[in-house]
Amino acid sequence: MDYHEHSLSIFKEIGDCLGEGIAWYSKGLDHELLGSLSNALSCYRLSIKHFDEIRHSLKSEDELKVTFRDSYRVAYTALWRTLLKNGEIEEALYAAEKGRAQALMDILQDQYGIDFQSFSALVPNQTLTAALELLPSQAVFVALDKNKITFWVLRKDSKISFRQNEIANGSADLLMETILKGIGVGGGVRCENRSLDPLRNDLSCSKKPISEQAVLPSSSSVNSLQPLYEVLLGPIADLLQGNELVVVPDGPFCLAPYCALSESIRIRTIPSLTAFNVIVGAPDDFHNKTGALLVGDPWLKEVTNKKGEPILEQLPCAKLEVEMIGQLLQTTPLTGKSATKAEVLKSMKSVALVHIAAYGCQKTGEIALAPNTERKSQIPKEEDFILKMSDVQKISLRARLVVLSCCHSGRGEVKSEGVVGIARAFLCAGARSVLVSLWAIDDKVTLLFMRSFYQHLVDGKSASAALQQAMKSFRESKQYCAIKHWAPFVLVGDDVTLEFPKK
Repeated sequence: MDYHEHSLSIFKEIGDCLGEGIAWYSKGLDHELLGSLSNALSCYRLSIKHFDEIRHSLKSEDELKVTFRDSYRVAYTALWRTLLKNGEIEEALYAAEKGRAQALMDILQDQYGIDFQSFSALVPNQTLTAALELLPSQAVFVALDKNKITFWVLRKDSKISFRQNEIANGSADLLMETILKGIGVGGGVRCENRSLDPLRNDLSCSKKPISEQAVLPSSSSVNSLQPLYEVLLGPIADLLQGNELVVVPDGPFCLAPYCALSESIRIRTIPSLTAFNVIVGAPDDFHNKTGALLVGDPWLKEVTNKKGEPILEQLPCAKLEVEMIGQLLQTTPLTGKSATKAEVLKSMKSVALVHIAAYGCQKTGEIALAPNTERKSQIPKEEDFILKMSDVQKISLRARLVVLSCCHSGRGEVKSEGVVGIARAFLCAGARSVLVSLWAIDDKVTLLFMRSFYQHLVDGKSASAALQQAMKSFRESKQYCAIKHWAPFVLVGDDVTLEFPKK
């Protein structure tokens, strides 16, 4: 404690704001270990105050904000952890919420034209009341501290419930890895492989024909998901009511297939309660009510390696997918050479629905589109055809629903901000809801799944209800009942309904 006090005085003298934040955190940890919780709380709050000042100084540098926040997540975790030790349950939830999706909130502030100063000045009870008013029925806020999981269950008609659970024999990362292996993810997927890995490695695509690929058996039993259910929903199952649940996940559990964990409850995820309030509380005329942009099988023959050979094959099943959806919605899809990056970005702004079936990057979910016709070099560079997160965040989007039917579209780097990938970029741009896939599935299964999903949408069901019904039909089928076929789809954001032209 003496050394930390001395370092604090040095940082103050030289005006090092970051050093002061680190020193205050170290002093807080000293007090927490000694059981002096009130002193620990004071130190942690001062630490976070300094970190927040630095983050605000980064202004529009989203990537730097995300990285900075993640580097000092221990201070935010320490604050809500100590509040729980002190018996301040609601205040701990408020502290955990304040640390979530901060960079996303900064972007939404500009996107929706909202002043968050008034929100940040609210006391905990007011903040939670504001969140409860817009929640459909119930929500669960999840927070991770090493292998301990903390749950806050929020319902309109009752007080906040609080539970904790520990992950036995391992970490959240290990549990997720085990679950995915049990499902059979990545094994024997007879599909077009809409992954950008060949491009990232600058190799020509050497995928074997479907008939030569090894098809691994996969279990159709839901028992593969039981360990995940017992960790994430089991501890709070008796507190849940109704058929709808909103989850604010944390850490590796941001990539969990929540929609597959319950047959009776429609589950979707949100980055934070505050972000949900902003998205759902948008004016009625903010998001478009009609219009659809369907993008499939963009032309990629011009994208070559150093030998001049095409790196990525065309995706005929992706083309069939958007043509099928186009028939249902009476909309002409954008395919082939017409599906350029520039045209897609332009067309996104005026529609209520965006559906993209194309190659996706495994790490970020970023998407390969047809190269722009107007470019500096004959051979396309990545900026000519890759739809990056930064490209999406720059536009002003008014879509109610974005469906990313690409491999790994729900993935990205898991940070304190949540999953930093293409789905987050669409939320930043103004999308009300995003449907993504956590892993690659059979191309024929994707086609059938999307047909079922869109049929229910056209019939007037909400996105979550349409997703639940599509999953239900696959669960009950003999051919596609394996979990890996129907479980990867996750709905992020609000639950929306769409208006379609009458047949």
